[in-house]
Amino acid sequence: MQRRWFLGKRAIAALLFCFVLLLYRQACRSQSQTRRPAGEDAFEALLQQHERRYLQHSRNLTRLISQLKAELQRSAVELEEQNQSELEEFLRKQLRRAEIFTGERLPDEFAVLPFETFTLRRVYQLESGLARLPVESLMGQDRRNELNGALEAALHLLNEPQLRDSQQRRVYSPQHFYEGIFRTERDKGTLYDLTFRENSVPDFRRLVFFRPFAPLMKVKEELMDASQILINIIVPLADTVDAFRQFMQHFRMFHKTVICYDETLDESLSRRRMKYRNVTLIRLNEAFSRRRGLDVGARAWKRSNVLLFLCDVNIRFSAEFLNSCRMNTEPGQKVFYPVMFSLYNPEVIYGQHIPSAEDQLVIRKDFGFWKDFDFGTTCQYRSDFINTGGFDVSVKGGATEDVHLYRKFLHSSLMVVRAPSRGLFHVWHPTVCHAHLSSETFKLCLQDKALNQASHSQLGQIIFHQQINNHLHKYKQHNIKS
Repeated sequence: MQRRWFLGKRAIAALLFCFVLLLYRQACRSQSQTRRPAGEDAFEALLQQHERRYLQHSRNLTRLISQLKAELQRSAVELEEQNQSELEEFLRKQLRRAEIFTGERLPDEFAVLPFETFTLRRVYQLESGLARLPVESLMGQDRRNELNGALEAALHLLNEPQLRDSQQRRVYSPQHFYEGIFRTERDKGTLYDLTFRENSVPDFRRLVFFRPFAPLMKVKEELMDASQILINIIVPLADTVDAFRQFMQHFRMFHKTVICYDETLDESLSRRRMKYRNVTLIRLNEAFSRRRGLDVGARAWKRSNVLLFLCDVNIRFSAEFLNSCRMNTEPGQKVFYPVMFSLYNPEVIYGQHIPSAEDQLVIRKDFGFWKDFDFGTTCQYRSDFINTGGFDVSVKGGATEDVHLYRKFLHSSLMVVRAPSRGLFHVWHPTVCHAHLSSETFKLCLQDKALNQASHSQLGQIIFHQQINNHLHKYKQHNIKS
């Protein structure tokens, strides 16, 4: 019984131990369960803290990127403005360096860069050489694009609407383009001087452009009324009544100052004075001197600052040339030294069938050449002629005295416009080289005489005429035998 009681006690003790162990495990489980949520909250709070930190960093980076973009944009604008300012300054510098507003002092006549004259269909050029022609009718694509670009820019500006436009506003087209001159200075750019005119209107619209190897820049625009610019044509005359009569028949509408050296010639002209209007006759009782006559004629005009055209009686020119004379001169600014087209001896060129004097005025390689070594024909205002000193009285000789006056303008601040003129011709006449001339002048006279006879090809045919005939004769005999 005691043993049964002892076993019961042991069983109760075992049960109590199991119950206590169960209670302990339950307590440990509940304690662990009560700690886990606290660790998760801390971890979640830590994650949220890091997330907020990263979001703030991201916002700071975004704001910094926006600031950098804005600063980069501002820098780009400033850099563009700086580049634009530097470009504009460079273009202004090129514009100042170019010979546009004032002339450049040059050492001699060989340093002058001549212009080329052009119309819608032709370019009149001096650098003929062996391959190029004095007048180029079929321009190359690059030349055509260049001149058309300047012409289109001028038409765009002329036809651009203005604030004060009226219903009677003129509209210009390429057909209103009158004439233009251009030249390229290799270290500066190209200068274009364009003139437009309507047929029924006496005034001209003149635009000047400069392309400094960059986009075209508008330099000047002005309205010129050519009918208000009087031209005084100065002509020295000696023993050439017939030539003067032909000269006067073409140009009655302009004032002419004739310096006469021959008494008989003076009486003959005086009898015809009522026939010729707007003529001033000046008699000089001395040996003929072209320099002296032109100088006296230019100084004789006292009324206003007239535009002078110094020329010779063997010159033929059109009304279009006189308009070019007006447009390319400006008192105190520019003088015009046109290059005339000198005609060859018509007896050599045409043989037995010589056309009329008017029909001979054609610019072709076989008919003549640009006389670019002659400086005797010029358009300039009387004030510029007087201020420069006129002709040098100490110089002797017809050719060198013209060069001396030309060099005076080159050494001044006036711009010298040197360009071929499509309306100015030198008519062939016999040249007499007098023995009393100096060696230099006599040599120039002979050179001028030879150049005015015919072209190289035509002179060659004259010199080798016998050899050519012999060759043709042998050629014909060879064909007959064969």
